[in-house]
Amino acid sequence: MIKSKIILFMLILVTSGFSQQFTNWQTYTDMKNVEDAIVSGNNLWAATTGGAFVYNSEDNSFLTFHKSEGLVGSSLSALTIDANNKIWFGSKEGIIDVLNTKSSSFNSILDIFNSGNSIKGINQMFSSGDTIFVATDFGLSLIDADNFIFFDTFFKFGNLPSKTEVSTALKFNRIFIGTKNGLAIQKVGTTNLSAPESWEIFQRPTTNIPSNTINKLVVFQNNVIAATTAGLIIFDNNTWNGFLTSFNGKNILDIASAGDTLFILANNQISSFANGVLSTVFSSQNNISRIYYSKDFGLLAWGSNGIEWINKNTTLSPNGPFANQFPSLSVDSKGVLWSASGTDVTGKGFYKFDGNQWTNFNKSNFPAFPTDSYFKVNALNNNTVYFGNWGSGFVSIKDDKTNVFTTQNTGMTGTDKNVNFLVISGFALDSKNNLWVLNYGSATREVLNVLTKDSTWLHFQNPAAGSQYLDQQFNLVIDQYDTKWYASQNSSRPGVFFFNENKTFEDPSDDVSGILTTSDGINTRKINDLVVDKRGDLWIGTSLGVNIISNLNTVPSSGSDKLRITSVFALRQQVINAIAVDALNQKWIGTNQGLLLVSTDGTSLIATLNSKNSPLLTDKILSIAIDENLGRVYVGTDQGLTSFDTPSVKPVASFSELFVYPSPFILNSGPNKLTIDGLIKDSEIKIISISGKLVNEFQSPGGRIATWDGRDLNGNLVTSGVYIIVASDVDGNNVTTQKVAVLRQ
Repeated sequence: MIKSKIILFMLILVTSGFSQQFTNWQTYTDMKNVEDAIVSGNNLWAATTGGAFVYNSEDNSFLTFHKSEGLVGSSLSALTIDANNKIWFGSKEGIIDVLNTKSSSFNSILDIFNSGNSIKGINQMFSSGDTIFVATDFGLSLIDADNFIFFDTFFKFGNLPSKTEVSTALKFNRIFIGTKNGLAIQKVGTTNLSAPESWEIFQRPTTNIPSNTINKLVVFQNNVIAATTAGLIIFDNNTWNGFLTSFNGKNILDIASAGDTLFILANNQISSFANGVLSTVFSSQNNISRIYYSKDFGLLAWGSNGIEWINKNTTLSPNGPFANQFPSLSVDSKGVLWSASGTDVTGKGFYKFDGNQWTNFNKSNFPAFPTDSYFKVNALNNNTVYFGNWGSGFVSIKDDKTNVFTTQNTGMTGTDKNVNFLVISGFALDSKNNLWVLNYGSATREVLNVLTKDSTWLHFQNPAAGSQYLDQQFNLVIDQYDTKWYASQNSSRPGVFFFNENKTFEDPSDDVSGILTTSDGINTRKINDLVVDKRGDLWIGTSLGVNIISNLNTVPSSGSDKLRITSVFALRQQVINAIAVDALNQKWIGTNQGLLLVSTDGTSLIATLNSKNSPLLTDKILSIAIDENLGRVYVGTDQGLTSFDTPSVKPVASFSELFVYPSPFILNSGPNKLTIDGLIKDSEIKIISISGKLVNEFQSPGGRIATWDGRDLNGNLVTSGVYIIVASDVDGNNVTTQKVAVLRQ
């Protein structure tokens, strides 16, 4: 069993400094959807749509592999093991990753991925001698298992269309090819397999096969058996004949040969054929797409719900989120990450991650939930997490106690078309800890609702909306002046609404409301996200960049007349899907082209992270959440979740002890940095020699962590010796120190 961390060697971050700024990359995906699996001794290897895993039967442990561990492909579709015990993974994108189990490192083969083929998926791989056979969407490729060089790729088989998809292949004296257009077999004595005439073709209706769609080829009792969508056939005397007539007309998804036994998969049922006897050995309520047999594990079956270990009557998959769907993320006060899953039938409930373990919440384990369509999550500072449901209200969790809120116990009304269809799209607390809830679309036009501290529900229309019914109201935030802001994606009134009741729930005469549109300076009609930063500015993410409103104090007194709306130049023309604010008030921006980090005011682009220069799974960023106490950024993509740590950590309230590392601090020509941890907000830092001479001084970025590059006030690297780190507040009243040994190379 591999125990060591896989070496990540292929990722070069945008600048050399990023490798020190962004660390501890982790990837989290659902690995129940298994595409292929294979056994090597006690290890069961699996290729899934969320990466790869290996299960060890001796210690019942799982080890997972993603981009954060060196795997480049993400949606895996095939795997095999070569003669040197290297594990080969193929993906739907055409990427091949090879894991050297001895060195615990990956090599990636990108020839297919970088080819000009429009479809590049890898459907099957198998090892024969020193060659890896790769069945792809456009033909069959042969790769040298030792040096990863392609021997050849065959695109044309007889009269089959060029670049026919090869679903399965087999080498048994000759090469057998199974496609959706029939079977191709290497003619006896031929060597130039690139020549179409080197292949003999078997198709309906000219030959005796029940279907042109071939799902699997295996060798059974010294004969080649083919599974088709209309039964089984056997190759004998250079022709195909029916085999096991009881399966005639049935879609045989897979077959597996185990000595004198043939296992057959059809309709989520596995049959065995041995010594002339056909019997049923396993039936499943879950969808099964593939089967496999090994002497170490026995019979295995898999599909969208993990690997069923039939001999042990158990299902195998690593702990993880229930689905690769992260439309909304939030971190609570304890550092627990919560995620929604989706709307309508795509919703899978919601899930939480405590740093070690995922827990999934859905109707199967919480029958009180009306549906699994939870698409919005907010962990608020009242130690409660709220989940908006698509059609059935919302759920709250506090101290492991769950409450369900619907039209029946809130007084809220659903949409115009169905008053019981209640979609909740946002949550926020005002300065008095009243809970405000945003209704996606209310038949009574009361899209703003408040649950007061004494558990009373109140409902508000926004006068700026008039009497018109508006749905598609999203992303509620409340600023420091208790103004409620939310985005309208309704085509008749798109923009940013605001509302302030001036702390008088019962008196509408002093209410202030309005809507900001493109005529006021908003970049475009499509508003995707809203966030209030630590300075009190409102950031508006649109499909054409970011707007900022920096004088929110004018809203209660004068409405929108004096609002100052600016546009962030560095983010112009970007589709903004999500915005999050870190402990230093920097902004993390999720786009369709990756993740961006901008300065506190948006004037500087600090970093650009994408799937090519970082372990991010894809470039489409859907959601972001930040754990300020760890400086950890969680990034939800359309293929899974990634996290990494940054120096933007929430400062401590007062000095207790400084932690400096690495120690000793070795200086050379590289971009080495000493980390100074344990700072209060806006600390002043001085570097002093052991003789008392001031070497350097600077201010921390504002959070708990600062760094020193080992240089003096003149920009020169300091000499070897012991240095004193002095940290203080801006007035010099609160001071702490620490020593560090510096070695100059």
